[in-house]
Amino acid sequence: MTPWTVLADAAGNLYPARMQMALSLGWHIVFSCFGIAFPLITVFTEWLGHRRGDEHLTALAHTFAKAMGVLFAAGAVSGTLLSFEMGILWPVLMDRFGEVYGFPFVLEGFAFFIEAIFVGVYLFGWNRLSPRAHMLSALPMALSGMAGAFFVVAANAWMNNPTGFSLDDQGRVVDARPWAAMFGPSTWPQVVHMLLGAYMVTGFTIASVYAVGMLRGRTEPRHRAGLVIPLAFAAVVTPVQIGVGDWIAKTVAENQPAKLAAMEGLNRTMAGAPLSVGGIYSGDRMRYALEIPDGLSLLIHHDPHGVVRGLEEFPADQRPPVNVVHLAFDTMVGLGTALLLLSAWFGWSWWRRRRVPASRWFLRAVGVSGAAAILALEAGWVTTEVGRQPWIVYGILRTADAVSPAAGLYLGFYAVAAIYLVLTALTVVVLRRLAASPATPAPQEVDAEPPERSSGEAAVR
Repeated sequence: MTPWTVLADAAGNLYPARMQMALSLGWHIVFSCFGIAFPLITVFTEWLGHRRGDEHLTALAHTFAKAMGVLFAAGAVSGTLLSFEMGILWPVLMDRFGEVYGFPFVLEGFAFFIEAIFVGVYLFGWNRLSPRAHMLSALPMALSGMAGAFFVVAANAWMNNPTGFSLDDQGRVVDARPWAAMFGPSTWPQVVHMLLGAYMVTGFTIASVYAVGMLRGRTEPRHRAGLVIPLAFAAVVTPVQIGVGDWIAKTVAENQPAKLAAMEGLNRTMAGAPLSVGGIYSGDRMRYALEIPDGLSLLIHHDPHGVVRGLEEFPADQRPPVNVVHLAFDTMVGLGTALLLLSAWFGWSWWRRRRVPASRWFLRAVGVSGAAAILALEAGWVTTEVGRQPWIVYGILRTADAVSPAAGLYLGFYAVAAIYLVLTALTVVVLRRLAASPATPAPQEVDAEPPERSSGEAAVR
């Protein structure tokens, strides 16, 4: 096979390889969110049940734990597929830069094993361990889940802002420093953004299930607690997430100005750059957008006259697809704002009356909040990944140059799509059967004195 044939095969493989990665990442990231946030929500519910001597909360925690185990198993399958795909689809990336950014994947493997061990201990420890020992067994599970997220996101952050190495005259990696690579300029903003997003997705999604049940007339204390507890977690982190978004915007402006320009469809470098909401990028300008004067400069520089670089400063073949990035970014921000308003509605009612709003419109809003949080999460990852294009390692290695030239990648895409379709169906079936089964309180010994009144009503009324 000649070099020209290899290049032609690689170019033809770019689309199926990217679609397979998009499908795998888009599916796995949702389950990763539950792996990060569900353990802490579950153990908090268990602790609250023991603290208040409330069997309804203890039973709810037991239900949460079983659902968490199902979602962890599904996420483990998708994560395993992803680890193989990195080497199969992008061999040039792994061969050239594996010694630099492969280290976080090794550490993520250890975090996954620890999490899997303690998921088993926690699930099978019901009625076998004392309440205190059982709850303590959840802490390594929660910490290792967050650690695993840190390592994977750190690797992605390195792809956005590669550091921790030098290149010789032939473009080969020399002086690899894996620890420095793992803590680049984008690592902490992306990690914090991901962790908070995980609590938003998990909290709003669980709450949405119970909100739909309440709309159908299920108002028993356990059901109301199933709405209030995860919703409280999501409502607390949502305003913090908005602030972290400002941090990320500044990081992107400093390190990936082409991505920022695509996010806002800004063609010309200018002072007092407007913030564009909606619209379509066509003919080197935004059309039909609602523009907030000086908004982008104010967001990035906290100065309405700050200068923001436009797409005109970058060669056409080094610009991301503007409309995809811009619309994905607007979707993420719009849904995040809507969830912030929902959180404020819930917080105001709880502060004033110690109860959820009585309006059925509130329950309807919570009922769709889980889907909205997931869509915002996916839109954020589209912004991050598509906004980096055409680079797989920003500014150094193009995605088209890293893809495998092997034949049959389309078949791999179809196979992965079929696996995820079956896995999704099985997960939904198991969770529905779990929801339909009657919940009974887990008869664990309570080692904390209950208060004078039960929390079944007080905690959730």
